Amino acid sequence: MGWYVPCAKSLQRMVQPDIKRTIGVFELVSDDKTYFQDGLHGNHCFGCGAWNESGLRIKSFWEGDESVCVFEPQPHHAAMPPDVMNGGIIASVIDCHSVCTAIADAYRREGRDVGDGQKIWYATGSLHVNYRLPTPVAGPITVRSKITDSSSKKTVLAVQLFSYENEMTCDGEVLAIRVPDEWADPEGLLQHLKK
Repeated sequence: MGWYVPCAKSLQRMVQPDIKRTIGVFELVSDDKTYFQDGLHGNHCFGCGAWNESGLRIKSFWEGDESVCVFEPQPHHAAMPPDVMNGGIIASVIDCHSVCTAIADAYRREGRDVGDGQKIWYATGSLHVNYRLPTPVAGPITVRSKITDSSSKKTVLAVQLFSYENEMTCDGEVLAIRVPDEWADPEGLLQHLKK
């Protein structure tokens, strides 16, 4: 398993577990992971969109039958207590990681790499998060999603979130729904809904 690190302009890269701290910044180490979000061209989502410069820009990858996302929260991701991660940011990371997992699974079931050929998009049908313990903002969180049910139109995922101390602080379930091509229209979705 790897770790995310903060780097220039909040871009995040995966590094090996032998992270070294250097004056409060992590030293970068190369990796060989394939991230789902890298194939989702034009994705402007706040949580998972690589094309949203102000977003979280999470990255997800397969580890056996689970998908994994390691995210480094920043001080501005805190709740009222400055040492606790904001619940909305937690929900966004869980949601986006799980929806991207559903997308990656659909590509995998069709024998394609994420982003190859006809685009596949999913959106949140429902999101349920149980906040079991406060999640510290002081280190990377790890989100693990496992598909519990899937069909051509929907995917259900069980999710767990672990603190940097490897303590499970949240769990939940995400229902991801396959959406039509209009979802990815660069001009927006709402124009299609008014027809």
